[in-house]
Amino acid sequence: MRALVFKDGLREVDMPIPEITMGQALVRVTLAGICNTDIEVTRGYFAYTGIMGHEFVGVVEDADDPDLIGKRVVGEINVSCGECPTCRGGNPRHCEHVKAMGINGWPGCFADYVVLPECNLHVVPDSVSDHQAVFVEPLAAGVEVMEQVHIRPSDEVVVIGDGKLGLLTAQAIHACGNRVTVLGKHVEKLQIARDLGMDVSLVADFVDTVDVVVDCTGNPSGMETAMAMVRPKGTIVLKSTFKQGAPLNLTPIVRNEVTCVGSRCGPFPPALRLLETGAIVTEPLIEAIYPAHQMEAAFERACTRGSLKVLIDFTCSQGSGEVGAGKMERLHF
Repeated sequence: MRALVFKDGLREVDMPIPEITMGQALVRVTLAGICNTDIEVTRGYFAYTGIMGHEFVGVVEDADDPDLIGKRVVGEINVSCGECPTCRGGNPRHCEHVKAMGINGWPGCFADYVVLPECNLHVVPDSVSDHQAVFVEPLAAGVEVMEQVHIRPSDEVVVIGDGKLGLLTAQAIHACGNRVTVLGKHVEKLQIARDLGMDVSLVADFVDTVDVVVDCTGNPSGMETAMAMVRPKGTIVLKSTFKQGAPLNLTPIVRNEVTCVGSRCGPFPPALRLLETGAIVTEPLIEAIYPAHQMEAAFERACTRGSLKVLIDFTCSQGSGEVGAGKMERLHF
């Protein structure tokens, strides 16, 4: 199979198709998405080496459970041991021995095939397209904000960051009936949020304070920006991950009694339901789709400053494809 591997650099290689063990499934990947965390991995985040990638949709080719075979699925990225006190306490995402697909100790999905425990898989409804389903993992991360923080109807919410995660997180909060303002630095990306019915502003122009600030900047400076915007007794939710942070004076957190919540992965079922009901729009977030034989080029495009979602298509043959809606561009080589 083809695979995009990070080890002393990023390169496409040929590898054997992986074999499954008890309780696992072999999934043929159809579409995969490149995330900012993938980019941070190539900068040293978690010191990971191996097959990259953790956002995908695919079809189960082999599994212990015969009912799964042939089903279109997405997969949670955290692989837990199931035996440690944290797992037995009902929190497997923070397993003491957790592995994360394409990030920490478990092969990723930028390959023709990926293996995951069957319990990590979620069947995709027929009405949800692959172009929607490939967003389930980052959308679930956005949904997690509502799982962690009680946002009252009267609360004013700001999402800082007009990139992929910021636009998905803002949509998830907006879909729950909350008023949300998206802040960013790119007029064209803020227009996506505006077209979806949300308030928008350039970061430099925003002077108000709000009850809840969600940092989706992917930048160490995001926390400092959030601290300047949150009201006393308010809440900051941190979604950004990167290899190295920045020095920060946390005195305002203490003085203003601000609650800070770290937020990472989230629940897949509500993310799938939001896509199924049409509450979340994904097409405007797709910048380009590359065929699998051009994975390195796809990754290079995703590293371009200000890029939106770049996808890797494992189903199209060389030279196939069509131009899609909005900004989406399907590339041929």
